[in-house]
Amino acid sequence: MENTQDVEKAKALKEKYEALRAEIAKVIVGQDEAIHLILTSVFSQGHSLLMGVPGLAKTLLVQTIASVLDLNFKRIQFTPDLMPSDILGAETLDANREFKFIKGPIFSNIILADEINRTPPKTQAALLEAMQEKTVTIAGQHFQLDKPFFVLATQNPIEQEGTYPLPEAQLDRFMFLVKLDYPSYQEEVQIIQQTTSDRKIELNGILTAKEIIEFQQLVRKVPVANNVMEYAVELVHKTRPTSEKATSVTQEFLEWGAGPRAAQYLILGAKCNALFKGKFSPDIEDVQEVAVSVLRHRIIRNFKAEAEGVSVEEIIKKLF
Repeated sequence: MENTQDVEKAKALKEKYEALRAEIAKVIVGQDEAIHLILTSVFSQGHSLLMGVPGLAKTLLVQTIASVLDLNFKRIQFTPDLMPSDILGAETLDANREFKFIKGPIFSNIILADEINRTPPKTQAALLEAMQEKTVTIAGQHFQLDKPFFVLATQNPIEQEGTYPLPEAQLDRFMFLVKLDYPSYQEEVQIIQQTTSDRKIELNGILTAKEIIEFQQLVRKVPVANNVMEYAVELVHKTRPTSEKATSVTQEFLEWGAGPRAAQYLILGAKCNALFKGKFSPDIEDVQEVAVSVLRHRIIRNFKAEAEGVSVEEIIKKLF
């Protein structure tokens, strides 16, 4: 970074990141990697899909992050009878018998799409334009969404009855697939102590919408060395069985590889990761740190990988 002002902003982002982590830790015990990834997606202008069994505080985590970021927050509970108009809004007749557009919950800064796979594809598709273009089209009219805007969706990996798997186009719009694990023994003791007492926790807003937008612009300005850029693109090419960069692992275990969006998110994630550590440019380790979460929902294993129980995460790490 050549600009002195940008260097100061980069230092400020590291401080704000640490302050955000400390504030979130008042409510959320553990889940360090999940918090790191969600904050990375926020400053990279990306969306995150959170996957974990019930009771791991996925919803509480999103609500807590919304509070410390001091942004408008709307929760949409996805159910089989949810309609696109319940998300986007609809035109209604007012008292003067004229059509008036009533905005839906999508018009907010943070959208929690709770149990996103419980609603049919038609309703899931209502989010596609909003996630990619940051706009909504209703009856031929374009509406711009507020900035910053990001979707944090949750999904339960166990219960498959009554669910609709997310199509590839929808999955590809999520920067990260964040997997939440069970807490450790000590963490669970702490969680039970906190949640069974009458202690009230006050959360402070750490960042405003204006500051977040400035930091998002800063992430875009971070320079990337050619070897790091090429490493990210090569890693994505290695996931494609038809690519000349495909390895023996790819040929053996993968059906489909990741698209160009994966390389974009690898670089953006690496840039943000570097800034959080106080560095002014990412290296290959920064790409590797975000790679599993960027790629795990973009590659499809073949029958052999499934039969032999080779996980997506194992395959990605072999490609490093």
